[in-house]
Amino acid sequence: MAEVMTPQFWAALMAIIGVNIVLSGDNAVVIALAARSLPPHQQKQAILWGSGAAIVMRIVLTIVAVELLRLPYLKIIGSILLLWIAVQLLLPEDEEGGDGPAVGGLGAAIRTILIADLVMSLDNVIAVAAAAKGSMLLLVLGLAISIPLVIFGSTMLLKVMERFPVIITLGAALLGWVSGDMAVTDPAIKDWVDANAAWLHTAAPAAGAAGVVAVGKWLASRAESQHKEGPEVDLAKAGSGEPGAK
Repeated sequence: MAEVMTPQFWAALMAIIGVNIVLSGDNAVVIALAARSLPPHQQKQAILWGSGAAIVMRIVLTIVAVELLRLPYLKIIGSILLLWIAVQLLLPEDEEGGDGPAVGGLGAAIRTILIADLVMSLDNVIAVAAAAKGSMLLLVLGLAISIPLVIFGSTMLLKVMERFPVIITLGAALLGWVSGDMAVTDPAIKDWVDANAAWLHTAAPAAGAAGVVAVGKWLASRAESQHKEGPEVDLAKAGSGEPGAK
């Protein structure tokens, strides 16, 4: 514990906290997006459990991050998964009542938070590990202190989303941007991209953001249209006296 008394320790700790403040912005966005449709008391549960579990998972991931990121195609797979998550967050929620769907909603929100954080942390943890300079104490302390920062950011975003729903679209676009950037930095293609298509470092994130918004809005529009047409079809069947109509 002697290292705690050194200026180098505190300088490194401040560096880790600073890195987490900067890099946790996208994580706060996905937590807020995933929890936005839950009842207020479940929003708090989703934020607390999702943020806490995500930080623990990030600590574990940081320990093995260097080796993980050397695996080819891992970041490409992660980027595809993140695109899917971003699109799902733009779809309208099922309007169902009862305790069953509510519990399922909380579980689904926490699951979404964990998966998205796992995917996005592949890049983030490298910076944290570098700032820790091999000190496990620094790593754990820095990430633990980051928990309230992520929770505070998520809570503030939820309040903003309630007043300005466009934030939901912007948040999903941010995840699409992160996904595009992640794909072109995969070890399997990074050297080729750097040498032959450096423009992809800008174009891929932009395409990811635009694609998420376009596909998400289109699927949301289809879902809303089907929801509106459903009752009309049932009424038509009832009026025509078709078998099975009640």
